[in-house]
Amino acid sequence: MLAHANRITSGSDYKAVVRRGVRVVGPHTVAYLRCNPEPTPVRFGFIVAKNVGGAVVRNRVRRRLKAASFDLLPGVPAGTEIVFRALPTSVHASWPDLVAELSNALVKGQRAR
Repeated sequence: MLAHANRITSGSDYKAVVRRGVRVVGPHTVAYLRCNPEPTPVRFGFIVAKNVGGAVVRNRVRRRLKAASFDLLPGVPAGTEIVFRALPTSVHASWPDLVAELSNALVKGQRAR
């Protein structure tokens, strides 16, 4: 589970990352990456809208995204803020596909900065 310091919690922070961050689109998610010049902890945010499914499905997708992000946490440079928006296809994504997509999004986003 992600620590509180590694989570984006305010709406204004979500908006800042989505509006000013680099966007990387994949088959199951859209990732927004923003680099903070200060050496703050890496922070993740997750957006799972109602078009993904009912509440149970959305929570399952969010938990899977959080678990995959926790695995990727050590390889992300300090000061990075990342928001993952789940697409409806993420419901049927296998675990290896989801982890590979998130790690590819991080690599592409860091290259684009």
